[in-house]
Parts: sequence; structure tokens; C-alpha cells
Amino acid sequence: MRLKIAILSTSFAILSAVTAFAQNSKPRNLILFVPDGLRGRIVTPETAPAMAVVRDKGVNFKNPHSLFPTFTMANGSTMATGHYLGDTGTFSNTIYTGYPSAPAGDTVVPFIENDAVLGDVDEHFGGDYLNEETILKMARAQGFSTAAIGKVGPTLLFDHTDRADRPGLHSIVIDDSTGGKTGVPLSDEMKAALTKADLPLAAPSRGDNGKAGDAKTPGTVVPNTAQQAYFADVASKIVLPMFKERAKPFVLVFWSRDPDGSQHNTGDSLNTVTPGINGPTSLAGIKNADNNLAQLRKALDDLGLSATTNVMIAADHGFSTISKESKTSPSAKAAYEDTPKDFLPMGFLAIDLAKALNLPLFDPNDKKARIADNAHPKAGNGVLGQDPAKPDLVVATNGGSDLIYLPNKDKKLAERTVKALLEQDYVSGLFVDDNLGRFPGTLPMSQLGLKGKATTPNPSIVVNFRSYSTGCNEPTNCSVEVADTVLRQGQGMHGSFGRGDTMNFMAAIGPDFKAGYVDALPVSNADVGATAARLMGLTPKPKGDLIGRVMTEAMPNGATPKASSDTVKSEASANGLRTVLNFQRVGKQRYFDAAGFPGRTVGLDAEGSKQKTAGK
Repeated sequence: MRLKIAILSTSFAILSAVTAFAQNSKPRNLILFVPDGLRGRIVTPETAPAMAVVRDKGVNFKNPHSLFPTFTMANGSTMATGHYLGDTGTFSNTIYTGYPSAPAGDTVVPFIENDAVLGDVDEHFGGDYLNEETILKMARAQGFSTAAIGKVGPTLLFDHTDRADRPGLHSIVIDDSTGGKTGVPLSDEMKAALTKADLPLAAPSRGDNGKAGDAKTPGTVVPNTAQQAYFADVASKIVLPMFKERAKPFVLVFWSRDPDGSQHNTGDSLNTVTPGINGPTSLAGIKNADNNLAQLRKALDDLGLSATTNVMIAADHGFSTISKESKTSPSAKAAYEDTPKDFLPMGFLAIDLAKALNLPLFDPNDKKARIADNAHPKAGNGVLGQDPAKPDLVVATNGGSDLIYLPNKDKKLAERTVKALLEQDYVSGLFVDDNLGRFPGTLPMSQLGLKGKATTPNPSIVVNFRSYSTGCNEPTNCSVEVADTVLRQGQGMHGSFGRGDTMNFMAAIGPDFKAGYVDALPVSNADVGATAARLMGLTPKPKGDLIGRVMTEAMPNGATPKASSDTVKSEASANGLRTVLNFQRVGKQRYFDAAGFPGRTVGLDAEGSKQKTAGK
């Protein structure tokens, strides 16, 4: 079965439902609240009371799924469009673009959580690198009032084109860059409103929350309170009252950096995996996001908008604690000034592959400088080959998984690369571009919805890193993963194919959702985008076929489809490893639970037998 064909059939049903909705009902307001990095089972009345209320009084999506690779921009793109990553081309937070991006420092592997970089990538790929309409842009075109507020990068993604000199005609965008050189310009209306409310025209920084520390210095011990208080004030005191006065339907996206930022930079667990992301700083980050949601919902009540506003909550991904340990990695046996003895350095995948493939390693984030022994790339990324301007292999470093690109589509090099990766204990599952052929121990990318109509270069190999649980009652709350990152062991990361990262928190409440309903069906962030379009009566015109479904079972009188579970296993490699993918279906659409080498991934047991599906 091909995922592409299956989702195409689903898309026709979605479009029909959207058309019927648009004809028979006036669209209501929508708030999409994204608590970045919120784990699916960490929410309780004690940890996050406001979110627990939405879950328990509205719809509890107890079987949620982040798309893999489980990164912010990847899942932001699917929420914004309703499409899988094979269509949006946002395969991770750092991708290979095939050209040097000037705003990113002239690197071919830019980190795209940056407004200027997004504009540059858009320009290079025909004005819209996503190649699919976003829900905010569609809503704006249909007369909705639209705004996106919060974390830089994913916030802009919801309406990222046509923004340079038209602030009055674009969605309101407020993020970390607001008021700076790379920020989206504010309209005169917003400037006047901010001034009247005694709020600055420039967003505050993260302050101490942005301090990640180093191998000897703990990171932050405070949540991102000040910056997010500003965003919440702008949303509740300016944007929502402004939208009410306009007397038109509206959509507001609020992307909370916490708990993600506090979990990444946590200073509670320097160089040890416990308590990891379950210390007081991470919990404070969860509560900070929860407070923002409570403030938005109170504003709806005070403005008399609650009865006409749907609120959807969807985290982009779950979270894990970082491990930097490996017994097989050559890089872990070397010495680095900034890395504890026997720990993996930043960029370990690029370093190990350069050694295994006997190829020179250059730093694409340092003017293509040659990487010396006992040194690592500045940002972890690497270009391998005799000529750094024409690399044979590119590593885009991201965290719990990395992307490998073979610009020359060299199948023999792909085979050698796969062989080298299978020898490392930090690897747990490999996915290879279908066009390169089949390799024992790996699965094709098409199994994951990673082959579609993307305009950006398709990765050649996606490398998933090992994950495990420290043994708490809920494994997805205490997942640990090897991560290729500047952050330290004991801090937080995501990106892997473990259930700790794929299980994101999701809930909804409002006039178009059932009350007190527990949804046991699998849902994903692609469904969030599709459902948001349905709620607003929008009719997308897709270019790609990899589209999420409308979550009709969560709506009054909506259809409840049936679900099932399945497993795909690769052919075994020479050393006996095989990539196993556990997933669920609704109709013919897939929801990915976990994948990797059994015994090396949270959610896959050591024998590789089918796990009981989370949430069932």
C-alpha cells in the first residue's frame, strides 16, 4: 500500500466536507494554541490545570502523534498546511537547501527557525518553499482577521509569504524578532495599539531562560516568563479586543516556546540523565505555558467570545532527556576541549562518517573550513568530500535524528554509508530515499510520508538515534535519547522516533467539538491543519497528495471511523539489525507510533513484536 494513494483518497473526503461546511454554517473563531514540546502524558490538574480542563471538559485526544522527524519546524509546517513533510519539504529544523543562504551565514544547511532565513528560502524556491497554502493565509484571503504570536520560526510559518512591505495587509505576526531588523513589520494600527496599552514595540528577549550553559556550567533554572507574558498580553489585551471590534471571524495561532525552551536549556541535571527534563525548571516551563493558555481563555470570557470560539491545543512534539554516551563511536573516544571524557561531541555523526568513509570533513558553518582532529563542526553540520563546494555527502544535524543528503545520488556511497551507520550503537532505525534502492536493515522513506511534492531537496537517509526509558511509571514521560546537539547530557531534546517524542499533547474545546469526549482514535499534527481548515470553512487547493484527515469523530454528529494497528519490518542487515515501524491506521491513513531497531527505541520491545498502541 502506498501512503500517497491512501491519503489522496482521504483528501477528497476532506474537501467535500469543507465545501458542505462552508455552505451550511458561518465559520466560528479559532485559537490554535501550541505548547512547544509538551509531552502527551505529562499534563495533570497539578502540572497544567488550564490544559487539563480543556482536555477533560472538551475533547481528550488520548492517541496523539507528532510527525517524524519530530522537530518544531517540521510539525509546524504540517499544522500550517495539513500536509505531511514529503509535501512541505520541512524535513527538520536544519535542512540542506542546495545553495548558501546569506541570512544563515552563507551555509547550505541553514537553521530555519529564523524569519530572515525563511524569507530567503521562500525567495529561492519560487516565493513559497512550502509549496502549499497555509491556513492563516487562506483564512486571511476569505476575510478572517488573522494573527500568529509566539516563538520565532514556526509563528511566521503560518503566513510566511507576501510580508515584506505590506504590514497592513498581512496577518499580525509577533515573535522574538518583532521590532528588530529581521522581524515582520508592524502595521500602524498595531503600533498605535501597543503604545496605547503601554507595551513595547519590540519583543523582549528570553533573558536567563536563553542560557544553555556548557559542560561545566548548568543551564537555566527559570522558565521563559517575561517574553511569553509579553506575547500573552499582546494577544489578550490588544489582538483579541481588536478582532472583536472588527466583528469578523478570526483565527489566532499562539505558539508558546515553553516548555520546549526550559526543557532544552534546563540546568537541573548537568551531565546526568536524572532528573533530566523532569526537574523543577521543566515543570515551571509547563506551568508557564499553561498560564498563557489560561490568560487567553479568560480574555475570551471577558470579551464574550468563548461561545463562538473553538480552541485547539496541539504540541508539535514530545520530549526526551539527552544522552551523550556511546561505546562504538570513534568520536566518543577522542578528546575535545568542550566535551566531557567519553561523551559524544556535537557533530558526532559527521565526524564518524568522515572516518568510516575516509572522506575529508568540512564545516559549512565556518566558511567550509577543514575540521581538524579533536575538533568538531561549530553547529554539528558537516560536508564530506574532496571539494566542500561540491560535497559527496552532507549531514544536517538536528538532535534526536539527523538528515544525510547525497547531492550526487551516489548509490554506492549510500550503501557504504548505511553499512557504517549500522555499526554504531547510537543508531536505531534508518530510512532511505526510495530512489536510491533498498538496503537490508532500512525502510524506504515513502513509508513515512517523506516522499511527495516538496520543492526543497529530499534527504537521502534519515538517521534515528537510540532512545530508552529511565524506568518511571509512564515511559513517554522519562524517555532518554542520544542527540546530536550542542546541548549537554541531562538537558532536553526531541526529534527521535521513540514514543516519548511522537506522543505530543492534544486537546480541544468549543462549539464545534464534543464535550467530555475521549477520542481513542489516532490523530496527528497533519490532522490539526486539516481540521482547522474544516472548522473555518476553507477549501484548500493542494499541490501534493499527502494530506491529513478531518477529526470528525471529535465533532457533534461527526462520523467515527475505525482504526487498526500494523507493523512493517525491513529485511535484516548482515549484523541482524532491522528497522521496524509500528503504526496505526484510520481507513488507509497511517499514524506513526515508533520506529527503529527493537530494544533501542522507546515503544519497540526487544523482540520487535507489536506494542500495544499508546492510548488504547
